[in-house]
Amino acid sequence: MLSLFRTAEWRHDYVNLALGGGNLALLLLGFQLKSAGGWQISLALIGLTSFWAWHANLKRYRTVADTPTSRIASAPQGYVELVGRGQQPPGETIVSPVNGLPCLWYRYRVERRNGDRWEHVESGVSHDTFGISDGSGLALVDPDGAEILTSRKQVSRIGDYRKTEWTLIEGETLYVIGEHVTLGGPNAVLDKKADLATLLAEWKRDKTVLLARFDANRDGEIGLEEWESARKAAADEVDRAHLEIRLKDGVHLVRKPAHGRPFLVANREVTALVRHFRLWSWAHLALVLGAAIGFTLIGGPA
Repeated sequence: MLSLFRTAEWRHDYVNLALGGGNLALLLLGFQLKSAGGWQISLALIGLTSFWAWHANLKRYRTVADTPTSRIASAPQGYVELVGRGQQPPGETIVSPVNGLPCLWYRYRVERRNGDRWEHVESGVSHDTFGISDGSGLALVDPDGAEILTSRKQVSRIGDYRKTEWTLIEGETLYVIGEHVTLGGPNAVLDKKADLATLLAEWKRDKTVLLARFDANRDGEIGLEEWESARKAAADEVDRAHLEIRLKDGVHLVRKPAHGRPFLVANREVTALVRHFRLWSWAHLALVLGAAIGFTLIGGPA
């Protein structure tokens, strides 16, 4: 069970299911130990893992339920919720490695049968950005670090091999919640001092061109007045470049937020996601209460 927390394939639903199987294993451990102390250890572990899972699901439930949906064109900078249709961004189309079909995102796992067990052979996940459009604009989604919930799962078996693939495809409804930033456009954050220093450093590296432009007295050196003229020309060039950036439309990007806030992508409606996380939180809370009651009863007077 613990290996699921360490792999790159960790997904929220996997952990919910893994904890269910893990709790069953802990109950079996209690049966095998055949003592009050053994049962208390098993129930304590069930209570602790279920409490963690309850908190994680409750956090996601409250986040999805309480965050209002923004329109892409007017979305504020920071943590936002978007709902729209999946769209391929300009450039090369992503193709799923198992089925060879175009998609926005994929994750796959290949396993080989060994007796009555399936052993991991290889796995992978795409990292390319994809788009989401709500009619008001297009935002790109950087999937790195996202918890992606998708109902599109395909399993194929060839001989002793089993291939499982999860995908998001163009045109389906997507739900995204994460940090929204606009790159470029009127609200672009630009550093004139840094850009000016970079441009002047580039000019210094090509001394021939620098002398041709700013060596007014043709003595083969750039004097103080000539260097001041070069600085003014560089500042004007940086100002023009910044103006061009601000006059262009900005690129909307949703990425993993800081400070541990959930970054979710799902091909589900908002109401379905709210129900999903609420049911899981109730299920784990019931396990916490059941473990606490069992621990108390076993530890009580005989």
